[in-house]
Amino acid sequence: MYTLSSRLKLTAIIFMIVGAIGLVYAFMAAPDTIEDVKEMLADDSHQDSEEDAVLENDIHLANPEHVEGDHLIAEENEGAGAHAEDAAHDNEHYEHLLHQLQNKPWAAVYVAAFFFFMIALGTLAFYAIQQAAQAGWSPVLFRVMDGITAYLLPGSIIMFILLALSGMHLNHLFIWMDPEVVAHDELIQNKTAYLNVPFLLIRAAIYIAGWNIFRYLMRRNSLRLDEATDDRLHKTNFKLAAGFLVFFLISESMMSWDWIMSIDPHWFSTLFGWYVFSSMIVSAVTMIALVTIYLKSRGYLEYVNDSHIHDLAKFMFGFSIFWTYLWFSQFMLIWYSNIPEEVTYFITRIEDYTLPFFGMVVMNFVFPVLLLMNSDYKRLNLFVIMAGIIILCGHYLDIFVMIMPSAVGESWFIGIPEISALLMFTGLFVFIVFSGLTKAPLLPKRNPFIKESKHFHY
Repeated sequence: MYTLSSRLKLTAIIFMIVGAIGLVYAFMAAPDTIEDVKEMLADDSHQDSEEDAVLENDIHLANPEHVEGDHLIAEENEGAGAHAEDAAHDNEHYEHLLHQLQNKPWAAVYVAAFFFFMIALGTLAFYAIQQAAQAGWSPVLFRVMDGITAYLLPGSIIMFILLALSGMHLNHLFIWMDPEVVAHDELIQNKTAYLNVPFLLIRAAIYIAGWNIFRYLMRRNSLRLDEATDDRLHKTNFKLAAGFLVFFLISESMMSWDWIMSIDPHWFSTLFGWYVFSSMIVSAVTMIALVTIYLKSRGYLEYVNDSHIHDLAKFMFGFSIFWTYLWFSQFMLIWYSNIPEEVTYFITRIEDYTLPFFGMVVMNFVFPVLLLMNSDYKRLNLFVIMAGIIILCGHYLDIFVMIMPSAVGESWFIGIPEISALLMFTGLFVFIVFSGLTKAPLLPKRNPFIKESKHFHY
């Protein structure tokens, strides 16, 4: 039986507290009115003008006649531009910027909440795949998967609350929830039968109920199997897993449309559900590997050997290639067809999010290939841990790039809101997962394949 160490528990609590304090500050620092936005821009402009004045003075000393002529031209141009400005257009621009800046802490929370939620959901899907496939190598890892999926219920409830708060117009993450926007947007009007708040929440409730009921039944049957005298509950779990995978493939695709793709309701991709799934499953397998290595280092999971780690690393490598295939397929087809309604999605990300957009490709493809291509490296904990940390950071950026451009536009920055949300949810995830691991023995004793799993060697 695993015992949660006081050091890990304290670290998780500190992360949650520090993250919560940072988020409170981020929400308080967000502008409330258009005047606040103008004041913020004025402060930035004042700082920029001071820097420009210093630079201009240096140039003036070097070439006074040339600078004087430039000043006259610049003043004439500024005067002409000032007369051409439209006050109504300016106010509209400031209001749009206000919504983006107000969205920033909300979007940071949304990205972090979804990231850890998808790890728990992906782990549940991977667990179901192992059960349905009657895998013989993985039963010694089942309780690790059980522990990670303990976060599914609180994680999915948090996501539902965030969706409900968006529906109450406490933020502007989903522009199709704004009646004023819909009134002037014919494209969104044509989607209102599907994109409306009550139906969104009903669908979300169905997804969440289905996932969590399956998790509860699988967990209950697994624990009861330890004390059973036959394999009836194992066969029940096999049937449950097979049925769940059908429900999961449908609900995960629809969830990705509802919770992520609809943030930009003018754009769609038929590959999007699979793309989100690939990010979800590779992050889940990576987390299973990292938790397993940690527990093994603490003296637990005595039957886990290098071959189990090797197989987890193979899945990390394989699913990273799968993610890259889907990323490139989606990108290449949309870019090559060059249809304005579709290509604008990538133009925005390439122009305004260049570093995270291409950085995540390097982190999610190049590094896993370099670190995990060699079969021997898959057996070395150091290489698996390095690859795992890079993969998780890369897929956080993936979710970041999916959500932020539509939510905050060019006003993005990985600052206090993003770091605070990541800290808070990391602490919450670690606390719930490792607390869950303490509630049952780490070895499922009566699983029919447990002997094969104990002696698994690749």
